[in-house]
Amino acid sequence: MKIKFLIFIFCFQISLFAQDKTEINKTLDQWHNAAANADEDIFFGLMTNEAIFIGTDATENWQLKKFKKYALPHFKRGKAWTFIPQQRNIYFNKNGNTAWFDEVLDSEHMGLCRGSGTLVKENNQWKIAHYVLSILVPNENVKDVLKLKQSHDKDFTEKENK
Repeated sequence: MKIKFLIFIFCFQISLFAQDKTEINKTLDQWHNAAANADEDIFFGLMTNEAIFIGTDATENWQLKKFKKYALPHFKRGKAWTFIPQQRNIYFNKNGNTAWFDEVLDSEHMGLCRGSGTLVKENNQWKIAHYVLSILVPNENVKDVLKLKQSHDKDFTEKENK
């Protein structure tokens, strides 16, 4: 009897994770679509009140209020940015109330990028708590990219150390 109960619990938990995975995919897809369609209410509504967005530039480490200030002019133009998911991996903590993910995205303006982040379940809805966007650089091109950004890195480091 105990074994049947444990199997039932195990199957039930797998079912819940599968359902949550579907909901997380839906949340992330809606979030990207809201940016592409400049729907600021949906876009920011899918983030927690304490959300953090980290962009590709070293200066882009924004808590939600600052991220909104940066993003709203883009949304007001009628199109913010378009990222199309190509691949996504989702993982859960053992309690099933926190998930983290990574995704490969395609975009017109930045080519292939990687998004990664954390979602938390608030009032039975998955919300983005932390998002990091990075540009994918093929290993064989890293030296060239390092040369291109050398002066920017130096300026940033000097500014941060003052």
